[in-house]
Amino acid sequence: MRRTALLTLLLLALPVLAAAQSLEAPAVDRIDPPFWWVGMEHPTVELMVYGENLADARVSIDDYDGVTLERVTEVQNPNYAFVRLKIADTAEPGTVTLRFAHDALEDGATTRSYELRERRTPGTFAQGFSSEDVIYLLMPDRFANGDPGNDEIEGMLEGVDRSDPNARHGGDFAGIREHLGYIDRLGMTAIWMTPVFENDMPPAYGAYHGYAATDIYKVDPRFGTNREFRDLVRRAHERDMNVIMDMIHNHVGKNHWWMDDLPTDDWLHSFEENGQTNFRGAAAVDPYASQHDRQTLQDGWFVPNMPDLNQDNELLATYLIQNTLWWIEYSGIDGIRMDTYLYADKAYMARWTQRVMEEYPDFNIVGESWVHEVPHEAYWQDNFQGHPDGYDSNLPSVTDFPLSFATRDAFTQEAGWTTGIQRLYYTLAQDHVYPEPNRLVTFLDNHDMERFYTAVGEDAGDFKLAYTFLMTTRGIPQVYYATELMQPMAEGVEGDGAKRPDMPGGWPGDARSVFTEDGRTERENEAHDFVTNLTTWREEADVVHHGALTQFIPQDRVYVYVRHDADDTVMVVLNNAEEERTLDLARFEERIQDSSEGRDVISGETVALGDSLTVPAKTPMVLELGQ
Repeated sequence: MRRTALLTLLLLALPVLAAAQSLEAPAVDRIDPPFWWVGMEHPTVELMVYGENLADARVSIDDYDGVTLERVTEVQNPNYAFVRLKIADTAEPGTVTLRFAHDALEDGATTRSYELRERRTPGTFAQGFSSEDVIYLLMPDRFANGDPGNDEIEGMLEGVDRSDPNARHGGDFAGIREHLGYIDRLGMTAIWMTPVFENDMPPAYGAYHGYAATDIYKVDPRFGTNREFRDLVRRAHERDMNVIMDMIHNHVGKNHWWMDDLPTDDWLHSFEENGQTNFRGAAAVDPYASQHDRQTLQDGWFVPNMPDLNQDNELLATYLIQNTLWWIEYSGIDGIRMDTYLYADKAYMARWTQRVMEEYPDFNIVGESWVHEVPHEAYWQDNFQGHPDGYDSNLPSVTDFPLSFATRDAFTQEAGWTTGIQRLYYTLAQDHVYPEPNRLVTFLDNHDMERFYTAVGEDAGDFKLAYTFLMTTRGIPQVYYATELMQPMAEGVEGDGAKRPDMPGGWPGDARSVFTEDGRTERENEAHDFVTNLTTWREEADVVHHGALTQFIPQDRVYVYVRHDADDTVMVVLNNAEEERTLDLARFEERIQDSSEGRDVISGETVALGDSLTVPAKTPMVLELGQ
């Protein structure tokens, strides 16, 4: 009987022994975030751990003062584990040892060291951006190639082909670094680069733009390395220039590293169910919108090769929030421009913004909200109270598309009661809808729009009038690279490449360099001088940064407004007529007051302010009023 019982037990144990022998130690191929910091406002960090055989693995950490393992979350995919660590205020920088083991294995636990770093000194970075700044928007791939050695990266799907306007051209961090002085001398005080994340997409998708990320914890190797990005931020700070990082939480590229092995079934919105977005931003605000239209806007894919992220998934939401905090703390950036802000889940976006601003109170964020009407834009700014749904985005700044469109109309439409230059007046007259209109980012164009100089028929007069308006109205002006050259759309080029030409001289072997006076054409030097003069003046013009604005209804195609505070008054006159105009100054007496003259910032001349003022045709004047 005893032998029979022992044999039975042995036979029963054989499958277990066989399973144990076939079971391998868990693999840990990746941990996101790759490291974290002690002393953060929120005490937890949730690690996404990826590797084979993680399912049912027992996770533990070695003793570390102030750090505890709070929970482990298993998901549908056995190759993922989400490990939450709690980091007390008393925890010191150092290395935590993570252990992953299967109980059936006596040996073979997998260990990984996880670094906790010391935070940057509060108050020494993340200074934000404001109406005191002028933002220079550039596309790293199209600005300058300072390191041709990173043009072709082994294993990446796209190399460089400058003959194709819609392919990758090779611009990089080294090129931007070499030309920081050029940007600084223009009077620009902040730099916004289109996304720098890895975009390892096939050539047909033209991912040089950066909006199809395949890894949001690393920069694209064809731009440089994470350290080089951090160094670029540091060098900009040495010139008192802020850096704004472009992020995208609405979607990723279809070649993102997790796309072949998603953590959960609901990580993405279903393309089969939702299709492509309807691009109708008003649907998010429309009090009468159908649920179908709202859902299509927010759950539909931006384009078929950019999967739409489902921020209702709590693990994904935490992942994205932590990624943002990681980049701020790691690189020292000063602000974020969030792409396609209104296409993502708006409750999540409000939560994300709040979390960032809690951690970095001096930070700033501008959300891209491409809408045409002022109330639809105002809805997305923090503390907006004009909608029955009571939504509050927590978002400090939004992109002022309504004013951008009005500026185009001002210099392309026939003059009428509400058209032409009147569009500026009527658009600004609606500023009462915005909680803080001076925090809006204003612009003539950007990387997704027809270049402004082309939009106004390559008319230098119209360009100068519009640029003067941009530099002197309320808000935070943003200037698209090469605008300082009156850059038109590229001739004979189809697609977005026409809006995004290379800066001549940014590549070794270029025939000329627009970064030098001798390398620029007569037209380019005319524009460059005009832009530099006005923008550098604005750097010290506190009355334009923070002063009040009084505008006068345009008459005879002449628009007059005044920026003023307790100390200074600047009178701006935009004559959009084809003839000179003589203004009766009595109409503006409330703001001119006792001033008898004004220095024109643009011409440098002193102008007498008597009974009248004559303004040449198609001419802007920016008058610093004196006694």
